[in-house]
Amino acid sequence: MGHLTYVAMLVFVVVATLPLEVLLRTRVYARPLRLGLTMLCAGVPFLVWDVVAVEAGHWFFDPDLVLGLDVPFGVASLPLEEVLFFVVVPLASVLTLEAVRSVRGWTVGDEAGDRR
Repeated sequence: MGHLTYVAMLVFVVVATLPLEVLLRTRVYARPLRLGLTMLCAGVPFLVWDVVAVEAGHWFFDPDLVLGLDVPFGVASLPLEEVLFFVVVPLASVLTLEAVRSVRGWTVGDEAGDRR
């Protein structure tokens, strides 16, 4: 069961944050370009950092805690769960931020009808 540890953490994060879209009407999925750019800016640098750290021997993944499915990145490979981490965590972060904005009534100038 240990090999499901990382996957379980990712599932927990998704299950905990996805309802925010529906319950608080965050409209994160209604703005796919904005979400995609955010995830790209947040995920790619850390993914590159991970690949470099693994290749240099500064970072590793316990094979007993991952599925054993690796995604190759030229010089190194990362467990599938690590790649998904850079999708799940930025998504959860955006959903959480938008949920707080929704509850608090914070505006940033991108609201519907705003002409700035």
